[in-house]
Amino acid sequence: MSSFTHLDSQGNPSMVDVGAKNITERIAIAESRVQLTDEILSIFSEGELKSKKGPVFQTAIIAGIQGAKQCSNLIPLCHPLPLTKVGIDIKIVGKDAVIQCVAKTKGQTGVEMEALTGASVAALTIYDMCKAFTHEMVIGPTYLLEKHGGKSDYERKTP
Repeated sequence: MSSFTHLDSQGNPSMVDVGAKNITERIAIAESRVQLTDEILSIFSEGELKSKKGPVFQTAIIAGIQGAKQCSNLIPLCHPLPLTKVGIDIKIVGKDAVIQCVAKTKGQTGVEMEALTGASVAALTIYDMCKAFTHEMVIGPTYLLEKHGGKSDYERKTP
């Protein structure tokens, strides 16, 4: 039976001790979506949404990278990690801006939260930069696509 790893024997929040784990290469890929409106899609050209605030996707890429780097400051029990790579890719698929974040490290714990945070912050940035057009955008779903390294691997079966 699984148990919550972030609780001590008395049920109190606790940061997991990863000191005995082996240092391995870790990679995680997360995805988030922003459902856009026709009005917003009408300004899409040459692979970018251009708003009065600037290039939306380019700004969201930078914000997503920053978000992944700040994960341990945002999520209380996350370990600070020396990230070796964070990459954000944004594409329009149908009416959605599809954001994928890849996070990599060599360490004793995984980078799932960094990938999820990077994808989420990029999605929030798209919303922020496009809200002057409409507030009818919807963020989500956000989910882990895959992780490799460490004790177990994971690949999402259904998108």
